[in-house]
Amino acid sequence: MIRLLAPLALVAAVVLATFVVDPSEAPADFVFINRGDVTTLDLAQISWQQDIRVARIVHEGLVKHDVLTPQYAIRPAVAQSWTISQDGLTYTFRLRDNARWSNAEPVRASDFVYSWRRVMLPDGAADYTGFFLHIAGARDLFDFRNAQLARFSGQAAGLTDARRLELAESLWRELLDRFERSVGLAAPDDRTLVVTLERPLPYFLDLLCFPAMYPVYPPLVRLYERFDAATAMIRTEQGWTLPPRGVSNGAYRVTRWAFKREMRLEKNPHYWDADSVSIRSISMPTIEDPGAQVLAFRTGAVMWITDVVARYVPEMLERKRAWHDEHRDQYDSLRDSGLDPFEIDRRLPPDPRSALHVVPAFGTYFLNFNCRERLRDGRPNPLADPRVRRALVMATDRGEITRSIRRLDEPDSPTLIPPGSIHGYHSPEGINHDPDQARQLLSEAGYPAGAGLATIDYLFTRDGGHDLIAQAVARQWERTLGVKVNLVPKEIKAFREDLKGKNYMISRGSWFGDYGDPTTFLELNRTGDGNNDRDYSSPAYDALLDRAADETDPAARMRLLSQAEDLMLHDAPLLTLFQYNSVYLFDPRRVVGLTTHPRAEHDLTQVRVLHPAR
Repeated sequence: MIRLLAPLALVAAVVLATFVVDPSEAPADFVFINRGDVTTLDLAQISWQQDIRVARIVHEGLVKHDVLTPQYAIRPAVAQSWTISQDGLTYTFRLRDNARWSNAEPVRASDFVYSWRRVMLPDGAADYTGFFLHIAGARDLFDFRNAQLARFSGQAAGLTDARRLELAESLWRELLDRFERSVGLAAPDDRTLVVTLERPLPYFLDLLCFPAMYPVYPPLVRLYERFDAATAMIRTEQGWTLPPRGVSNGAYRVTRWAFKREMRLEKNPHYWDADSVSIRSISMPTIEDPGAQVLAFRTGAVMWITDVVARYVPEMLERKRAWHDEHRDQYDSLRDSGLDPFEIDRRLPPDPRSALHVVPAFGTYFLNFNCRERLRDGRPNPLADPRVRRALVMATDRGEITRSIRRLDEPDSPTLIPPGSIHGYHSPEGINHDPDQARQLLSEAGYPAGAGLATIDYLFTRDGGHDLIAQAVARQWERTLGVKVNLVPKEIKAFREDLKGKNYMISRGSWFGDYGDPTTFLELNRTGDGNNDRDYSSPAYDALLDRAADETDPAARMRLLSQAEDLMLHDAPLLTLFQYNSVYLFDPRRVVGLTTHPRAEHDLTQVRVLHPAR
């Protein structure tokens, strides 16, 4: 019997407090615990997994993946059809006549033009601006806007706020005119969207499945936009994302968002495919304690936990393996017939142990190295020297972490892109554990046995076992290199602010691929990318990515991308530790329609609850 981490009475009180928000309201049809509290539903600002997961539920793009098939095929969503020009540059999408916003207004092609322009510009400082720079003229527009803003800072000196705002509005009109004339994005009518790319992009349709490329409702968002008199940038307040104001175009709409308590979604009656949506309401309670989450599932209060991080998960996995062993012949027969793991568990004899599910994920856990010459406080940064970074990589025994701490059958790997996850891509070797070479490199950098090297601050969040990983890595570095490490735990909001502000030396990090191409990982380290939290910059690396973008031969393109990953790994702006497994908790006899695919784009319009709550 596994001992839960939180006292039963305390946990029961937490669960009860979470669900008693409106006693007159009927319980939700489907209740799940998200990875964490949603930080934003502004599609221009999303970055964290919990935000992305909810964005997929309440919004919808032109196309989406068929998540329940191994092929992960692209299928129609807001767009009912599309054509691609022979040169691969121009995509023409025909929108559905019955695509509607949650306020019953039609989804128009111009909504996409407005929404994409928001993320395309530097005003929003979006992590995914790079997605939109593949559109013809978009990069030039981005640079033009930056030049405008720089010009404003000189022209506006000494002006009153009113005059500064007039100047900002004048620059904006100039920008809109340039956008209309030079960017390959047009809506010739309400149902037609034409997108012209700078160069052929083999994964463009895949890219469109990501929430940053979904539309927002322009009449509402415009009400929350304003010019910043200090910078001339367009700033957007977040009130438009909150219920009851929020308007979305997906299968569900947000009806309640009580921070640190619950988010509730209701079926959108105006969704174009509403008849196929069986779940009428969804609740996502906030239960922060991992043990309390598991207890909430065991008591039937929740039906699915998206990321099980309780410390005793390895013991739960051992019990799951024992259950499979007890039915080995039947298990092997079902597996050999080609059934996915969730369906196999559903067909085996009922057992509580069947609820834990561990499947490969399209994601990597790593440590960020701040590559700036100086730290935020002005001190010289020893990690600006790639020899120091490589030494830390070589001094790390990844296997010790996966075997002794994680214990979830996750492969340790010296590469960023999960090996074998992308057809046609061959991973480089990367940097492996080599303590002797690590000590030599650190000595060459001027720090023999760690002497003279400043204490390294290691930033991490308190959840999910990151503390155990940080402690293990710190011990390895001190034992092998004599390096002193100061562990700096922070709550998620403060952690994110420090990470984005480059106010750290080393931090925990992770990335789950957004689309099925190596660039979904490799662009993270391109100079200036919104997700380049390391501030790494290598002209040679950028040049390889550019060459790959121009390469029309698929095999040659993959070779260039492999060279780019190899170069980056040896520059060591990050230290990869392991490739993730996803750990879910749900009863396979009660919930069907969740995907086993590593991309983990769960489509809740496909989910069914087979039995009432116990």
